[in-house]
Amino acid sequence: MSAQFKIKFYGTRGSIPVCERNFQEFGGNTTCIAIESNDMIGVLDAGTGIRNLGHDIMQRKLRHKYITIAFSHFHWDHIQGLPFFEPAYSKEFKIQLMALGLGRKVQNLEKVFEDQMREEYFPVELKKMGALFRFMLADKSTTEILGAEMSTCKLKHPGGSYGYKLTYNGKTIVICTDVEHGDSIDQNVVDFASGADVLIHDAQYTDEELERHRGWGHSTFNQALDVAEQSGVERLIMTHHDPDHDDQFLTKMEKVCQDRMKNCSLAREGMLIEV
Repeated sequence: MSAQFKIKFYGTRGSIPVCERNFQEFGGNTTCIAIESNDMIGVLDAGTGIRNLGHDIMQRKLRHKYITIAFSHFHWDHIQGLPFFEPAYSKEFKIQLMALGLGRKVQNLEKVFEDQMREEYFPVELKKMGALFRFMLADKSTTEILGAEMSTCKLKHPGGSYGYKLTYNGKTIVICTDVEHGDSIDQNVVDFASGADVLIHDAQYTDEELERHRGWGHSTFNQALDVAEQSGVERLIMTHHDPDHDDQFLTKMEKVCQDRMKNCSLAREGMLIEV
């Protein structure tokens, strides 16, 4: 049976991009995950990784020129790549920017990106990029995309963040980046991820680092493992790597995590998963 989804990581770094030589195995670009089904492309977040995704899309010359970019939230590392997304400069493309979820603080999605691309910050205004943009700010928890059911879960994160779930033909992907659990694992996240084929979860800190960064909105490696074990997911991918964690450190942590849960790994730029 062919895959229902193809997931490719274009940005796996949290907070700020890094470019030093010893950060290249796991990647230095900030969050961007592409999900493809039947030649249709959906994207979660537009960190700096979306630049390389744009290059790939233009080279492949897809039949469908419709791209949906969903946003977990609007912190800088999750939106800063959009001005460098090549399809956004082509009139051939229709690009839907969407934010799904009950109780979002942002009330005007278009203004978020217009402000980001004001002339004080960037030489090209949003309305002059070329592609046809559609903005969808939905105060609801479910919708349909790529022929799949999409649902959201509100996460604990400064300013608010949302996890996303895609379900299609019995296969489920859950992405929960930028989540802080607190003193115990958030049961809402466990329930949201229950039985998923793939869980992609924030793992920015070690347990010791979390003690110095409480309130910053992120999880530890062990907390990601806790969620995966409690929700019974088939596979766990940990992402949003701290900008101070180099390849040597992340390789060591991956081995430690795999000693606890065999079917887990840390996200790498270019990693492709078929579900």
